[in-house]
Amino acid sequence: MKDRLQQFKLGLKDGIPIALGYLAVSFSFGIMAKGAGIRTLEAAVMSFTNLTSAGQFAALGIIQSGAPLMEMAAAQLIINLRYCLMSCSLSQKLSGSMPFFHRFLMAYGITDEIFGVSVCREGTLSPFYSYGLICAAVPGWTLGTVLGAVSGDLLPARLLSALNVAIYGMFLAVVVPPARESRVLSGVIVISMLASLLFTAIPWLNGISSGFKIIILTVIIAGAAACLFPVKEESHEA
Repeated sequence: MKDRLQQFKLGLKDGIPIALGYLAVSFSFGIMAKGAGIRTLEAAVMSFTNLTSAGQFAALGIIQSGAPLMEMAAAQLIINLRYCLMSCSLSQKLSGSMPFFHRFLMAYGITDEIFGVSVCREGTLSPFYSYGLICAAVPGWTLGTVLGAVSGDLLPARLLSALNVAIYGMFLAVVVPPARESRVLSGVIVISMLASLLFTAIPWLNGISSGFKIIILTVIIAGAAACLFPVKEESHEA
């Protein structure tokens, strides 16, 4: 029992930086959600149950376009497919005797940041350490959403317009550092931007809904890059 509590406290401690980062990013999501006509409670529930920045921002565009639910489901499947790979990777760090309900609860909280922290832990991963991470990160993401949605009613329109730019700054902060280290990734980003521009500019393509644009571009560009420039696994000699 003492070891479980210690692992939980360690998770809470390591999750605080994640929570602070989530608070800033989800604040922008809350503002955009309010602008899309989503109520504060709905936005909070959306953040609490999804925990996916890319998926949630994409969902806003799909909701605004009035697309069918199947389109939403397909877009979320493509965008969030990486979490399945992360779950498979983390499962290798779990004890073989761990009950299924622990695995189920841990899977709920797997995000890019939580995965990055968890995979760096030495030895077997304790579910209570993951619960500590989740209990710190999830409230940060949800609270930021609520604050952003409430601010959408209180702040001046000009300030809200300026804050909406913050999400694009976040994406740049995520994309630019790895792009500087990889010419392939830089090329994929440029091609993605040009392809998105074509889908907007060409008459017979701009009629495609935003959800299907995301699905089509993700599958074609990511698939082509994976086939043409596969990432080679590093071999470590014993």
